[in-house]
Amino acid sequence: MIINLLKKSLPFFAFFLCFLAQAQIYDPVQWETQVREISENEYELVTTAIIEPGWHLYSQDVPENGPVPTSFTYNLENKAELIGETTEEEGTEIDDPIFEMRIKYFDEEAEFVQRISVGETVGSITAVVEYMVCDDERCLPPTEKDLTFIINENLAAEEVAKDPNAAEETKQEQQESVADMDQPEEKRSFWGIFIVAFLSGFAALLTPCVFPMIPMTVSFFTKQSKSRAAGIRNAIFYGVSIVVIYVLLGSLVTLIFGADSLNALSTNVWFNLAFFVLLIVFATSFMGAFEIVLPSSWGTAIDSKADKGGLIGIFFMALALAIVSFSCTGPIVGTLLVEAASKGGIAPIIGMLGFSLAIALPFALFAAFPGWLNSLPKSGGWLNTVKVFLGFLELALAFKFLSNADLVLQLHLLEREVFLAIWIAIFGALAFYLFGKIRLPHDSPLEHISVGRLLMGLVVLSFTIYLVPGLWGAPLKIISGFPPPLQYSESPYGVGNSKGSSAGISNELPEGAKYGPHDLVSFHDYEKGLAYAKKVDLPVLVDFTGHACVNCRKMEERVWSEPEVLEILRNKVVLVSLYVDDKRSLPESEQYISETTGKEIETIGNKWSDFQIERYEANAQPYYVMLDHSEKKLVAPSAYEPDANEFQAWLEKGLENFKENGSSGSTIFSENSESVFQ
Repeated sequence: MIINLLKKSLPFFAFFLCFLAQAQIYDPVQWETQVREISENEYELVTTAIIEPGWHLYSQDVPENGPVPTSFTYNLENKAELIGETTEEEGTEIDDPIFEMRIKYFDEEAEFVQRISVGETVGSITAVVEYMVCDDERCLPPTEKDLTFIINENLAAEEVAKDPNAAEETKQEQQESVADMDQPEEKRSFWGIFIVAFLSGFAALLTPCVFPMIPMTVSFFTKQSKSRAAGIRNAIFYGVSIVVIYVLLGSLVTLIFGADSLNALSTNVWFNLAFFVLLIVFATSFMGAFEIVLPSSWGTAIDSKADKGGLIGIFFMALALAIVSFSCTGPIVGTLLVEAASKGGIAPIIGMLGFSLAIALPFALFAAFPGWLNSLPKSGGWLNTVKVFLGFLELALAFKFLSNADLVLQLHLLEREVFLAIWIAIFGALAFYLFGKIRLPHDSPLEHISVGRLLMGLVVLSFTIYLVPGLWGAPLKIISGFPPPLQYSESPYGVGNSKGSSAGISNELPEGAKYGPHDLVSFHDYEKGLAYAKKVDLPVLVDFTGHACVNCRKMEERVWSEPEVLEILRNKVVLVSLYVDDKRSLPESEQYISETTGKEIETIGNKWSDFQIERYEANAQPYYVMLDHSEKKLVAPSAYEPDANEFQAWLEKGLENFKENGSSGSTIFSENSESVFQ
């Protein structure tokens, strides 16, 4: 029970759906164009992005230092004039914890519209769209696509006849616009939501509003039924009715707000503030300040229906249970619905299914085996203890929503240290409560505490002590994602430390190197990094990354920070970080046309992206390659790997091969061999 209740305090945020990305070229967005005539000389150029499931495309309006926005460049050549700016759909807005800013993106499909005024002799308008897409594991480098808008087919045909290259480009664009989109759809796993909802249902079952109802209800069915089989059948129908009622509630939430709108709502500043207040109300209610009850007339009306008997009467008995127990289950159900809704899709239905199953199963099982009732603990003060315990957890969770709002507004009122101080106070008070040092309004007199309560108190106290070093900069990976990030604090490098000093490293840098994450020495130029690796006789770790790559930051914060991994990165390899979204221009003498994609390589990011595609046939980030001095792979390349032990094993395998084969050995890695992660 201790484990289950502790899990309840970390709903949904701890479930990360991660898997290894294979080395391949991704192109998850297809672009289609059309022209709408507004008047004789005015048209709308409509661009539609068709986005594969699981990927999202960023808006045109993204804050500075965020991901690369979608942008359109129209080649007018004095043939037309733009009217206003390119408009876009509403999309989805989130408070991104990695970039610490509010970001808008699009799923599935997005439409962009630009109004223009043209002359009578214009057949077509060309444009270039630059964009960036990400999914839950990887981001692709900024990509450019050519677009063609046919205004007058006859005139456009004449233009093509005059320019054979334009004909080939138009044909290619048409082929791309009807490219096969029949890709296997990535299914969202709802197992995490279901399991936590199921555990939450058991937590609700152990409250004073629900637990005493088990023997009463089961006894009613066994006495009123003509046979044991009829009693079991009626009790099972009672349990099914409970499931149906709560699943209907989840379906109603999904139907009213839509499958995805609650996801956007849950990232809204005002919603986070409102839910903070709501959870405070729930918490104080659980602690005994007041009771949250539905109007008594509702219960009376439902009871009158339940007296009719039959299956309909049993259904209304289940509805009566939901209403009578609302003061205990309401806060839990409310929290679950919002958390599940933040996942989007049918998550509220899945959440209510798990929650109701946990409540319904005991009624059906005890009806089938009435003798088990004798093994149930008697109702008493321990039920109120469970309720108060849940109240403390609701109180701690409330400050997560307040933190979300503070992060978006960048008010710095609830920085990491303040957040942790509040949690230390809450869980410290909970430990004192479990030890019997604090007594709340509905608690029974306590002469001594049980062994179970003592053990639970020790667990909570241990967790409280674990939080304390976080005030001085400890990472606290167990609760990663709950407190504000390390950068959002009074002392980002820890108390008394500055950049470089916390790692205990020298401030001297090799020529061409810079400090990277965790003050790691990193080269941003491949040739310079390779030359330095030869000089110091170490293997090269090529890190294809991006400034706007979310999962690159996750790897750096959660995996690279592990002491064993950090030791390897700092002392046993030469790190070469190549940013594929670096927008700085290359010198004109270094610009070229890619042999792989046929595109113009004009920026540093273009260069490293093309390098990744040409050399490794991959274009997703993060992407890691370990090389010897002859630029041969030491081990199969790795992508996003949230398991630090697996990533460490991958690094150690590369180091082992480097030592065995030397800095420029013969066959170090076979292209047909498998990665250690597969």
